[in-house]
Amino acid sequence: MTTVHWAIAGPGRMAAKMARAFPLVGNGELVAVGSRSPGRARAFAEEHAIPRAFGSYADLVADPEIDAIYIATPHPQHTDIALAAIAAGKPILVEKAFTSTIGDTERIIEAARAAKVFAMEAMWTRFNPGVVRIRELIAEGAIGDLRGIQGDLTAFRAYDPKDRLFDPDLGGGAVLDLGVYVLSFAQHFLGVPDVVHAVGGRLPSGVEGEFSVLLGYPEGRSATLSAAFTAYGPGRMMLVGSEGWIDVHPRFHRAPAITLWRGKSPEEFTFDSGYQFEVIHVGECLADGLTESPVMPLEDTLAVQRLMAEVLAQLDPPSH
Repeated sequence: MTTVHWAIAGPGRMAAKMARAFPLVGNGELVAVGSRSPGRARAFAEEHAIPRAFGSYADLVADPEIDAIYIATPHPQHTDIALAAIAAGKPILVEKAFTSTIGDTERIIEAARAAKVFAMEAMWTRFNPGVVRIRELIAEGAIGDLRGIQGDLTAFRAYDPKDRLFDPDLGGGAVLDLGVYVLSFAQHFLGVPDVVHAVGGRLPSGVEGEFSVLLGYPEGRSATLSAAFTAYGPGRMMLVGSEGWIDVHPRFHRAPAITLWRGKSPEEFTFDSGYQFEVIHVGECLADGLTESPVMPLEDTLAVQRLMAEVLAQLDPPSH
């Protein structure tokens, strides 16, 4: 397979960003979009010059000319579409957070592995060139022994109970929308923590508007992370080592620039970023016959899903 023929399931805000990235995907082509609303599917297809539009996800999954599906619906809707795609033998790229529950994540993973169908969470941060360079620097020992991570993803949003971000039935809340980034970043570089201590607050709809978490690891390593809809903040990360540190400039999930600090002479690097890199990676995995990504394996997705569930369990209970 040299060119992967992609479809998007769910014509929302995230899908529009992905559609605009496809012209930069050298090994993939966007050929279809699906929605529960035929009108929305047609409008999205016209806006983004997509050849085919489907008014149901069942019809989208059944199209034999589609090789892979990017699932961009709200989190609670991911599971049914993902399982249908896997049953049809179609590789999937599932927008983060992967699902809204640990159980649903486990169901998708079990189905994908049983069917030997490729599945990956769309954690685009791991594929941006800036984060690729961070992995290389740490592997080279550029900052010595990695001891800790500190960072935030703070993105103010005016409270609107009608917006998906504030609707508990649509997977709203700061943990699933923003926390998945900070938790996945820490898990990527430090692994699964032994200790999780979280605090945060709820909004009137019941979803959490903000949280902070301390993750504890063996030998005294730690990560201190936060995310919020209720305030403005930089969205940066710092990786602290025994011989230096790396600043990941805002917004860290794009990693537009990093600064390597060793001694008194900092080294700054700048990078492109975009959603195309994760799609290209999926195409490369499929060309190599892989059913999981070595960069974003399903075990990492499950680990982060469990971390999010633990954070949510420790926050103040919903107000209603």
